[in-house]
Amino acid sequence: QAHLVESGGGLVHPGGSLTLSCAASGFPFSVYFANWYRQAPGKERELVANITTFSTITSYAPSVKGRFTISRDNGKNTMYLQMNNLKPEDSGVYTCNARVETNEYWGQRTQIAVSS
Repeated sequence: QAHLVESGGGLVHPGGSLTLSCAASGFPFSVYFANWYRQAPGKERELVANITTFSTITSYAPSVKGRFTISRDNGKNTMYLQMNNLKPEDSGVYTCNARVETNEYWGQRTQIAVSS
């Protein structure tokens, strides 16, 4: 059975850093595009960052560009989101996603709160 299991969320002060991890199992992760989404209270889910299968191309939402870094280790079937200089508006529920053509899998979601 396919799974994406997230870890690394929590509470952090403004200006702090967090790294989210998302471990894949049960499917060939290396051929899937990897994505991180987030949803803030009262807002629609937005794509934060994505990365191609062999990490050749990454892209970011304008609000996080320069502060967040997406990466993946296909040998460990894991994707990461390194978040630096966090702001209160980065708070929300973060979800990892792996997608190729019509197949996709979602993580279980993890909460991030940026507050002093």
